[in-house]
Amino acid sequence: MNAIKSTLPHSGFELLAVLRRMGGSARNAQIAQVMGVSEETVRRLVKALAKSGMVERVHGGTFLRGGEDMPVYSGNLGQNPKEKSRIARAVVDLISDGMTVFVNVGSTTTFVSERLRIRQNLLIVTNSVSAAQVLAGHNSNKVFLAGGEILHSERGAFGSATEGYARQFTYDMAILGVDALSAEHGFTLQNPTEADLSRVVCGQANDVVIAADSSKFGARAPMVACTPSDVSTLVTDTTPPHKLAQALSDWGVGLRVALKREAYS
Repeated sequence: MNAIKSTLPHSGFELLAVLRRMGGSARNAQIAQVMGVSEETVRRLVKALAKSGMVERVHGGTFLRGGEDMPVYSGNLGQNPKEKSRIARAVVDLISDGMTVFVNVGSTTTFVSERLRIRQNLLIVTNSVSAAQVLAGHNSNKVFLAGGEILHSERGAFGSATEGYARQFTYDMAILGVDALSAEHGFTLQNPTEADLSRVVCGQANDVVIAADSSKFGARAPMVACTPSDVSTLVTDTTPPHKLAQALSDWGVGLRVALKREAYS
């Protein structure tokens, strides 16, 4: 491995540094944006780094090799990327230049963060290290990273300090991911501190948009993310089953099914 390291270009070590700053894993599009290079350059560098055993590749993303210290979140970057990309495009269509927006930690909201770079003069509050990294200093957007305890597995900050920081703002829109969605239990999460933060943000937002792909339909998670009636819109990739669709209607939640990519061309 040392021999391979000695042949890596400077940009290879820069890519490794970017991954460390972003919590150990990132989409290749994010890495390219932070480094100021093309995605093809990133893919070429990642291929060399993967041969050295320093990184592993998932569909559209890369994460540092780190054994037990590896963020479990990194695995989600490669799951349903086409669907998440469609959802991100549909979410960002709801956002206008100059809005104040909260974006939380999550694989789908990672795609949303990338897409938000097309907007200008946003004020963005986030607890996501990677979202802040990608959006800060771009298109006159202002980014505020909500401080608190960094959870390595989630690549973001949580806890009372994070919640207190989030309460300092009012949001035109909060964009949140969830781990599960069902007619019986509504929008739910696995992490109790993430659920606490979601409920705080919902109380500060004019509109709450849940970005979740269809793999979340009928899944189970123990923590209530928000009161269903607090949610303005669910953006997803396919029409929910009848029972869930009826529940969304009863809660007053709008449904936006993301179109396939070709429809955006």
